[in-house]
Amino acid sequence: MSYTIDDLKTLMARLRDPETGCPWDTKQTYGSIVPHTIEEAYEVADAIERGDYPHLKDELGDLLFQVIFYAQIGREDGHFDFDGVVDHLVRKLVRRHPHVFPEGTLESRIDPDNRPSEAWIKESWERIKAEERADKPETTEPVSRLDGIARTLPAMARAEKLQRRAARHGFDWPDIGPVFDKLHEEIDELKEAWQAAEAGTGDRDAVEDELGDLLFVCVNLARFMKVNPEQALKRTNHKFEARFRAIEQVLTQEGRDMDEESLEALDAIWQAVKGVEKDHSGH
Repeated sequence: MSYTIDDLKTLMARLRDPETGCPWDTKQTYGSIVPHTIEEAYEVADAIERGDYPHLKDELGDLLFQVIFYAQIGREDGHFDFDGVVDHLVRKLVRRHPHVFPEGTLESRIDPDNRPSEAWIKESWERIKAEERADKPETTEPVSRLDGIARTLPAMARAEKLQRRAARHGFDWPDIGPVFDKLHEEIDELKEAWQAAEAGTGDRDAVEDELGDLLFVCVNLARFMKVNPEQALKRTNHKFEARFRAIEQVLTQEGRDMDEESLEALDAIWQAVKGVEKDHSGH
């Protein structure tokens, strides 16, 4: 016997039962479980990155449980339930894929000999999403072409989405050359803000602003180079960690205490580790 999604919904309802449920689960709210949802999503990504597919099955279950949790709270509040979430999702995806469901129903099929181009598919996707944004209930904020980009995204991911959205509407550099110029400009402005803050003629907010501008340009640079900035930084983090651990290992083997070594001595080992990496890579 295998459990089904209906069993999972029953389990969640039981956990949330105010009289016989789990005390921890019954006191949770939409907001209180958000950190858990984010953590579970990162654990899914980590399992994929490590190629740990048996573990990925477990992590996907944990992430699905988060969706069931929100849906149960929504049902209790009278806002929505899991079936409503699924119905809305399927309808949205059918609507956004007319190149797969030409008649707007799950049952309809495209003629495999007349499939549209990738460019048409991308243009259609963006057009449909724009129509969906325009059809959303009015808010107190003015309608913008940047609407729909979640403010709670990690800053680097949101920067890239903002830039891509603006670029689709013509607000972009013509090529990568001016991006490099802007990078140097922002570095100079950051130096000036830092020096002013150190001299007491500026403030820390200005330093933070200029550093943010510099990071934003770096994301733009990555976009023009077709490099994922988050992945690039993850690779650098991994490289730094591996080299730092190698330094620790060298010092341990030699019976030396890292905290008592000079920066020059540590840098010498760092350079040696880099040299070994280059030898192994063939570069």
